[in-house]
Amino acid sequence: MTTALERTIHIQADAIERIAGTDLAEPAQRLRGARRVFLIGTGTSRHAADLGVLLLRDADVEAYSFAAGQFVTGGPALLPDDAAVVISHTGRTAYSRRVRDTARTAGCRLVTITGEGAGWPEAIVTVPPEECETYTVSYTASLTVLASLAHHLGCPDVGPADLARAAGHVRAVCATYRPGAVPAPERALGLVGAGPYAVTAAEGALKLREAAGVLAEGFDAERLLHGAAVPYGHRDRLLLVAPETDADGLVSAIGAAAAAENVPVSIVPSVTGLHPVLAQLPVTVGLHLLAAELAGVNRRDPDQVIVGAWAEESLWERGSVPSEP
Repeated sequence: MTTALERTIHIQADAIERIAGTDLAEPAQRLRGARRVFLIGTGTSRHAADLGVLLLRDADVEAYSFAAGQFVTGGPALLPDDAAVVISHTGRTAYSRRVRDTARTAGCRLVTITGEGAGWPEAIVTVPPEECETYTVSYTASLTVLASLAHHLGCPDVGPADLARAAGHVRAVCATYRPGAVPAPERALGLVGAGPYAVTAAEGALKLREAAGVLAEGFDAERLLHGAAVPYGHRDRLLLVAPETDADGLVSAIGAAAAAENVPVSIVPSVTGLHPVLAQLPVTVGLHLLAAELAGVNRRDPDQVIVGAWAEESLWERGSVPSEP
């Protein structure tokens, strides 16, 4: 039986094309000329924020990314000439709601990115609520919005035509994906990349943990080298994410060292002809497909993943404050 995760993975190209055609000139204008732009989210949305910063910096915008909890407990004070971009797929995440409240109170420029039904009137709305708790299209849709905003602010190579090409690459990944290329590890899976691919490694690891129950972690190549690789052995696997894009060759060198230590190594290649951040879209979708595949191998339900004590409402509401639309 097809899972909601599998169905959702295959609608991502359509969502990218639809959002690419949306006029975001007005929210982009809210960001124009801001002293600082803070992109803030939780979990998957934090990964979108990390890549969004790279897009905005290519438009000569002084931009920073934060986890929502980190921002409200120890982040910089927002000033009226700052801008906050709050990313939340549902609008219900406790710390993201709190960041939105903080930004409104501070009187700074506010842009929010959410899914349908979030109840944030000012939001750029992306996609309907996902049927699957392993979020996929919410993430790629948020990245598409961030690329469109950056395009309006002057980032090159991320306009509607570029996003259409990225959507084509996403369709190609879905059409050509072949199971078995990355076997399930006996114990743990480490994903490693450099630059924007390190963010994609982290996002891919999160999907693999949620959907397939794989003990997976995403690494920047330098962080893996400096001690994090120590526990890996023959029962584990390293997955190199686009090693050919790493100008320093560290990702490939890590793969060679792992192989010498009898750690199995697999590779996910990049795509060419896209802005480095847009190139993350098809690579990410390939990792989504891997997560769905390994969910089947491990006989896991990828659609309902937050269960038991982990689903306790009081746990998820920690850090929230009352909020009005």
